[in-house]
Amino acid sequence: MKQLSQIYLLLLLVTLLNGCSTFGYYSQAVSGHLSLMMSGEPVEKVFSDDTTPVELREKLALAQKAREFAAQKLALPVGDAFSEYVELDRPWVVVNLVAVPEFSLEPHRWCYPVLGCQAYRGYFSLEDAHAEERLFLNNGFDTFIGGVTAYSTLGWFADPLHTGFTRLSEDRMVALMFHELAHRVVYIADDTAFNESFATAVELEGLRLWLSEQGEHGQFEEALGRLARRNQTLALVEDFSARLEALYAQADSLPEQHLRTRKAAILEDLALAYQEISADWPEPGPFGPAPISLNNANLALFRQYNQHVPAFRQMLRDTGYDFPAFYQAVEALSDKTEPERSVYLAALSQRFEENL
Repeated sequence: MKQLSQIYLLLLLVTLLNGCSTFGYYSQAVSGHLSLMMSGEPVEKVFSDDTTPVELREKLALAQKAREFAAQKLALPVGDAFSEYVELDRPWVVVNLVAVPEFSLEPHRWCYPVLGCQAYRGYFSLEDAHAEERLFLNNGFDTFIGGVTAYSTLGWFADPLHTGFTRLSEDRMVALMFHELAHRVVYIADDTAFNESFATAVELEGLRLWLSEQGEHGQFEEALGRLARRNQTLALVEDFSARLEALYAQADSLPEQHLRTRKAAILEDLALAYQEISADWPEPGPFGPAPISLNNANLALFRQYNQHVPAFRQMLRDTGYDFPAFYQAVEALSDKTEPERSVYLAALSQRFEENL
């Protein structure tokens, strides 16, 4: 009965948004999510099936332990999330399109009911994403399309466990579950950096506690290593983004060809600098293995997802790792204006030190 009510809600959403291109986009979004929901089978049933591969059975058992841990130790609102399993026929669940003007680092924003405005648009079909991308390319935008391993419906629906999770290593699967569940706690329309940094902080601290309980301290050091490499990349991106923004500020006074030439040179220098710092890393970094090709869309997306993680980790530390108290503090912060949030989070970031 609950699944039927969710389906009716989705259909109502499409009906309310029945307009030209809007209808086309929401139709694919609703049909894609409906297909995902209807393809699910109870995790217990898949686990009990003698034909289920041993490796998958082990991942399903681990996921259910992580689900219970999330509810009991991290105070996350698990509900019915991850109680069903879906076998995907692709390595991603959706793809996201990001589009940024040629001489800007401010991404185009799409606005949605409830969710507010976001700097990306998700598609269940790669062809649909490319069709939308062409419209922006024809208008001179920089674009990026990336596969997304998982997404959250913010507790509106019972998000399933799927092969996007179970294909990951054990620690990364558990971390991703914590991340997506964290989106159910607090969500601010129009502030991707706040939402994703908060969820990443819960993911990382939750993983630390999980691995400690499992006796796998070494795996957390690996997770911290990945975070350190991401932070190195972020520092590099911020440096070169400042150079690009200084260039773009002259867009009204410089010839377009000069802007394009300087932009290309800055992006090439960034790619070379990234290649240099990542040469000895044990695994590919956030932009993947070299050689890489970067544009405004890559940079805008990466910056939004990483900037406040130290701040939220410090906020959790300040509560003595009391997760309910931490969530209350985050919800109180979410009621402030964006400038107030930014100032507060910047101050917290300055206080944060690893391994205290």
